[in-house]
Amino acid sequence: MIKVGFQGKHGTFSDVAVDEYFVNREIEKVSFSNFLSIIKAVENEEIDYALIPVENTTTGIISRTYDFFFDHDIYATGEHNVRIIENLIGVKGAKLEDLKEVYSHPEVLGQCQNFLNEHKNIKPIAYQDTAASVEYIKKMNDKSKGALASLKSAEYYNMEVLLEDVQTSKTNTTRFFCITHKKETVVNADKISTMFILKHEAGSLYNILKIFAEKNINLLKLESRPIPDKNFEYLFYLDFDGNIEDENVKEVFKKVEDYCISYKIMGCYRRYR
Repeated sequence: MIKVGFQGKHGTFSDVAVDEYFVNREIEKVSFSNFLSIIKAVENEEIDYALIPVENTTTGIISRTYDFFFDHDIYATGEHNVRIIENLIGVKGAKLEDLKEVYSHPEVLGQCQNFLNEHKNIKPIAYQDTAASVEYIKKMNDKSKGALASLKSAEYYNMEVLLEDVQTSKTNTTRFFCITHKKETVVNADKISTMFILKHEAGSLYNILKIFAEKNINLLKLESRPIPDKNFEYLFYLDFDGNIEDENVKEVFKKVEDYCISYKIMGCYRRYR
């Protein structure tokens, strides 16, 4: 049976992503407490796949997961988008006016900033993950403590939903990578994720972008990130349309080598539809 990892407790949005991505497939889900443990399990082939969040439409790139691609032997073989609907959850019998503290993952607190601004009497407290927050307030059984999490976690822990859909953006969505240890590419792959470390020369980035333009390849994403352990040196994440078996794409990679110290193909996969 396929083993698939995700971060957090039962009911996190990573758990939801696994269910949706592997729908109608027989899998064994494996929960991990943090992302590094997931990455190591993938590298060591203790699990076959894992779903990790890499980007959110409200808060942007999730850098701590993207950066694992820099020095770990993992490969993106697919992507999946999950509509993120955050709900205010409390213990049985609690009401909104009872709350003094609300717990959730730091990313989620950022995604619910408008709600928190409107309820200054409720103190936001960062916690391990969304579902763990629900588990914690259930254990405390205190009407003054709430959590921001999915309906799935509220149902799983038999908790009260005080308010639904409290995130700032009503189109709030998180993009997940399905990662594996093998360089696995589906036949109909049409999207490529890469990272580049450019030479410290004037025009390096311009010249790389020019190569893509000349080959008429559509760029989907360009993001700069500090290189770990290098002060004020940067790498670039670049997503674009294509398949690594396309001759056009192969020619692009040959040409960009002239302007790069190094580059890495993070994955070639079918874009989410």
